[in-house]
Amino acid sequence: MKCPRDGTELIIEHHHGIEVDHCPTCNGRWLDHHELDELEATVPSTPEERRATVQYAKIQSELNCPKCGKRMTAFNYRAYDLELDTCEDEHGFWLDAGEGGRVRDIIEERIKGLSRSASAEAAWGGFIDGLKGGSRGGGVWGQVTGLFKRRKR
Repeated sequence: MKCPRDGTELIIEHHHGIEVDHCPTCNGRWLDHHELDELEATVPSTPEERRATVQYAKIQSELNCPKCGKRMTAFNYRAYDLELDTCEDEHGFWLDAGEGGRVRDIIEERIKGLSRSASAEAAWGGFIDGLKGGSRGGGVWGQVTGLFKRRKR
């Protein structure tokens, strides 16, 4: 398979357990369609959510797919300022030099964001339980709402 950027023969390499076709001239990389999915699978979500949110702001690419020769589509990866190229027939993705590292950084950032979100949600849940008085039924919230209850005469 040849590099869509400069026509150099691509060399097969393995990164993080994924087979990647690498261009020794421009340092670009070709990921088969399922290989980007494998990287994306490190983020906890359903396959439908991953596919639905990966591609934003699609435009026609200047590159042709190294597998089928059709013109590829360029898009912003997950709405970040990172433009990748993809084959609309789902043959794969072209990552220019350095873009593979940016994809990994974005995935790691999303994982950290999900962890922060989960811990904030747990802390908020604990706060609300404290307001409600947990299983005891009292707490600050119980006292506040008690002020507004009608008293029996």
